[in-house]
Amino acid sequence: MTNTWFVTGTDTEVGKTAASCALLVSAARAGQRTAAVKPVAAGCDDKGQNEDALQLMAAMTEDLEYQQVNPVALDAAIAPHVAAELEGRRLQASRLAGLCRGVMSGGADFVLIEGAGGWRVPINARETLADVARELQVGVILVVGMRLGCINHALLTAEAIQQDGLVLAGWIANQPGETMNRYAENLDTLCERLPAPLLGEIPALTPFSPEQAANHLSLETRQSKCVITSVALAGALITVSF
Repeated sequence: MTNTWFVTGTDTEVGKTAASCALLVSAARAGQRTAAVKPVAAGCDDKGQNEDALQLMAAMTEDLEYQQVNPVALDAAIAPHVAAELEGRRLQASRLAGLCRGVMSGGADFVLIEGAGGWRVPINARETLADVARELQVGVILVVGMRLGCINHALLTAEAIQQDGLVLAGWIANQPGETMNRYAENLDTLCERLPAPLLGEIPALTPFSPEQAANHLSLETRQSKCVITSVALAGALITVSF
C-alpha cells in the first residue's frame, strides 16, 4: 500500500524541498521505494525545468520522467495563478490531483506531494493548492521555517489544515538561515501548541545534503497527550493527535 503525504510550509522559502528530500532519503533507508510530485512549480531554467523538482528527482528512488514529477512548470517565479494567467493556462485542483494519482499508483511505497508556498496559495480565482490535498485526501506534513513570526504562521496553518478536514501528520523544524534568536523557546512553544508530532529539526547545512538532513529526522515519535490515531510513515509509527 502506498503511503502518500502532502508537504506544505508556513511560507515560501522555508525549506519544503529540503525537508521533502530528507524524508525521501529516510524512507529509502527504511527500504521503501520512493517518489515525489511537485504538481505546480513557478520559476524555471532555460530548459523549462524547476530546481525544486530536479532536487526531488535526485532524492527519490523511482526513475520518473521530469513531466511526471513536475507536470505544470511555469516560467516566472511568481504566484502560480498569476504565472499561469501570463501563459494563458488554467490550473484546476481536480486535474492536478489526477496527475498526482498517476505517480501514486506507479508502484512506489512512499510518495510525497510537495506544494508551492504555503497552504492557501491560489491556483485560480476560487481554488488553492489546499484543494489539491483535499481532492487526494492525504495526510499533511508541515515544514516550519524557524524564524521570527513562525509560531503564528504555523498555528494558523495547522488550524486551516484541520478546518479543511485533513490530518496534520507531523511537522519539521527547518532552519533556512541563521539560527533564530531564542530558538529553543520558540521550538518548545511549537511543540506544545501544534497538534502533531515533531519529526525532526534540520539545521542550516552548507552545502545542503539530503543525506545529512535525513540524519536529523526521527520517524518514531513520542505518544501525544491527546487522542491518538496511528499512521504509517516510511514503515515507522507516528502518533498523531487531533
